[in-house]
Amino acid sequence: MSKRDPLILANLIRNWCELEPDLQILTFVEIGARGEFLEHTRSYQQLWDNGQRLAAWLKTQGMQKGDAFALVMQNHAEFVDFMVASSILGTVFVPIDARTRGEKLQYMLNFAECKGAVVGDNALSEVEAVWREGEQWIATLDEKRSDYPAISHILGGAIPEPQLDICSSDPDAPMQLLYTSGTTGDPKAIMSAHSRYGIAASLPTVLGLTRDDCLYTGLSLTHANAQLVTLGMILHAGIPGVISLKFSKSRLWDITRQYGCTFFNLLGGMTTAIYAEPPRADDADNPVRMVLSAGMPAAIWDDFSRRFGVGVFEFYGAAEGGLCFNPAGLGPVGSCGKPPPSLQMAILDEQGTPVAPGVAGEICFREADGSCPSLTYFKNPQASAEKVADGWLHMGDIGHIDAAGWLYFHYRMGGGIRKNGDFINCAFVEKALSEIDDISDVYVYGLAVTPGLAPGEKEIIGAVVPSNRSTFDVAAAIKACRKSLDRNSVPDYLQVVDAIPKTASEKPQERFLVEAFESSGHDVYITSDYQ
Repeated sequence: MSKRDPLILANLIRNWCELEPDLQILTFVEIGARGEFLEHTRSYQQLWDNGQRLAAWLKTQGMQKGDAFALVMQNHAEFVDFMVASSILGTVFVPIDARTRGEKLQYMLNFAECKGAVVGDNALSEVEAVWREGEQWIATLDEKRSDYPAISHILGGAIPEPQLDICSSDPDAPMQLLYTSGTTGDPKAIMSAHSRYGIAASLPTVLGLTRDDCLYTGLSLTHANAQLVTLGMILHAGIPGVISLKFSKSRLWDITRQYGCTFFNLLGGMTTAIYAEPPRADDADNPVRMVLSAGMPAAIWDDFSRRFGVGVFEFYGAAEGGLCFNPAGLGPVGSCGKPPPSLQMAILDEQGTPVAPGVAGEICFREADGSCPSLTYFKNPQASAEKVADGWLHMGDIGHIDAAGWLYFHYRMGGGIRKNGDFINCAFVEKALSEIDDISDVYVYGLAVTPGLAPGEKEIIGAVVPSNRSTFDVAAAIKACRKSLDRNSVPDYLQVVDAIPKTASEKPQERFLVEAFESSGHDVYITSDYQ
C-alpha cells in the first residue's frame, strides 16, 4: 500500500483505491414504507470520487482549511462522503444528531462556529428555525427544495480535474468536533484528531474479525461508537459493513439475515430494548456470531446470549478515551473487562487515591508509561483540565475492580439509586419490566419524590413504553414486578410514556423523563396504590 499516512482518512481511502477500488465496502439500508429494504452502496472508489466532488463544492462555499461545518443527518451514505471530503480539504466536520431541536441545536451549531450545514430532509425545518437569519450556508438531501443546493446534484457532477490534493497532513490536528451526549446539560465538544480515528485499525485483531466477516450498526454516525468503532474498522480493514439509516429493534435480526452480518455493536439501553421484544421461534436463526456490547446488564447477559445464539464481547470506553475489553467466554459475566497493554486503569477515591479491589470509586485511565492522555474540549479549558486532573483521564463513572483486575461498572456519577440504605441494581429492575409481554422498552431511574427522604435517598421510577397503550394493564405489570423482584427493588412509580427519549448513542435522556414525570401526573402510577 502507498506510503500515505492512513491516519488521515482521505489517505486511507486513496490507498485502498490503489488496491481494491471497486470493493463494495459499505451498504446503507433504509426500511421502506412496505417494510422492504432500500439500499445505497459505496465502494472505495466511489467514496474517493464523491469526496473530490464535495470538497470542490465546499471550496465554492468559501470553506478553507480549519473551518467547521455541520452534518445534521441520519446514517445516509452522504455522511461518509462528506467525511472524506472534509479530510481532503482539511476542514473540520461537526456531527449533530438529526433529532436535535430548538435551543440545543442552535447552541451546537453556533458553539462549534459552523460556517454551514449539510442537513437531512427530516431536520431541515429545525435548522432553518435557528439559522434562517444567519450568513451560514445550508445544503440538503431534499431534492424538492430548490432554495438550497441538493447534494445529489453535486454528486452527479464531474470529478474535479485536476483532482484536489489532500490538504490534511497533521494526524494530531482536529478531524471533527465530536459532541458528548449531553444527558445532563449542554454537551461538550471534543476536539477529535485524525489519529484518534486510527485506533480502529487495531480493533479487528482484538475482536477476532477477518475480511470474511460482515459488520453491522444501527447506531448514529454522529456518535463515537458507530463512527470510530464500526465504520472505522470497515474502512481501515476492508471488512464489508452494513449501516442502517436508524436503529430498529424490531428489524435488527431481519437485517442481519438479509445481509449475512456476523458482528454488530450495541449499547446497554439497546440490549434491554432488544431483549424486551416478544420472543420468536427464529431468534437464534441468524448469522451473527458475536455482539460488541457496552453496558449489557449482567442480569440479562446469559439469557440474551442463549436466546439469540450469540457471543457477548463486552467493552467499556468513551469518545474521550479509556478502554477495557472482556472477550466472549473469557472474563466473568457482567465485567467490562481489562485495559489493553497500552493503558493503565485505576479506581480512585475522592482524594485521587487508588482504592482496594472490591471498593467502588471513579474509573480512571492513563497511558502505560504513566503519562496522561491528551484531551481538549473546544473552548472549555476548565472542563479539559478537570477531565485530566492529577495525570489521570477521569471517566466520570463509578465502578470497582475485583481481585483479578476485572472492571465492573456501577453507574454514572450522580446517577445511582440508594433506597432504604441499599444501592439498587437497576439492571434487575429493567430485566423484570422488559420481560412483561405488554412492555416494549424500559428505563429505570431514581428521583426524590416524597418529602422527608433521607439525604441521598431516591425512589425507583420505572419508565415503560407499552406495546399498546390503550390496553396496557398497569396493575398486572406491578404484580409481575412484585413476583420477580425483592421488595426493595420494586418500582415506587410506573411512568407510562410513548417513547424513551434517547441520545444519538441510544442513551436514555433522564432529564426529559424527569420533566415529564413532574408535569404529567395522569401518566404516573403509584405502585403502593395497587395491592
